Amino acid sequence: MTTAKKSESTAKKSVQLLQRAIVDGLEDVKAQDIQVFNTEHLSPLFERVIVAAGTSNRQTKALAASVKDAVKEAGFPKPRTEGEDNGEWIIVDCGPVVAHIMQPMIRQYYRLEEMWGDTPVRVKLGAAKPKAAKPAKAKAEAAADTADSKKKPAARKPAAADKAADAPVKKTAAKKPAVKKISGTVAKKPAAKKTSAAATVKTVVVNKPKATKPAAKKPAAKRATTKAK
Repeated sequence: MTTAKKSESTAKKSVQLLQRAIVDGLEDVKAQDIQVFNTEHLSPLFERVIVAAGTSNRQTKALAASVKDAVKEAGFPKPRTEGEDNGEWIIVDCGPVVAHIMQPMIRQYYRLEEMWGDTPVRVKLGAAKPKAAKPAKAKAEAAADTADSKKKPAARKPAAADKAADAPVKKTAAKKPAVKKISGTVAKKPAAKKTSAAATVKTVVVNKPKATKPAAKKPAAKRATTKAK
């Protein structure tokens, strides 16, 4: 084995040990959804990116402190940190490995997995092989492909069907039902007599009793008065 290969294998082991120390520090404080990505082909500055979540400012700060302690105990240089003031997104720079400790809303907004996640790495030895996260561009292309597949043109009809479809359709006039003639003369209905308003309204005449004139008083017979002559 040449010297170059020995140094390369030593560097890989060192990176793996550093990765393991950072993951141990995150697990000690119950970090959520720890993911590790290989970034050797994406950036010359670091070889691994670790993303983890903390539910509050207090937990993210505790996770960063735990990672720093675990890295020191493993014999690596003291890491640098950024973002400890607010605790929403803390970066722990350990040289070849960079840890991003984020709160769930910040992590969902920035989506670092889509930026660095094309080559995921097992968090622990023996763990299931993680799936590569699709970047935002790939997701948009996949959505566009599915939308295009839904807009497929309708299958072309065979020639016979085309001719049948192109032939003009003759509309047959709907036959009116024949009116049956009634034998004999049709009896005409007598015209309804108009009733006059005077006939419809019955007026009741009240016979007023005739006024009886009082009998003329006969002049009283003058009584002959005998005058004494």
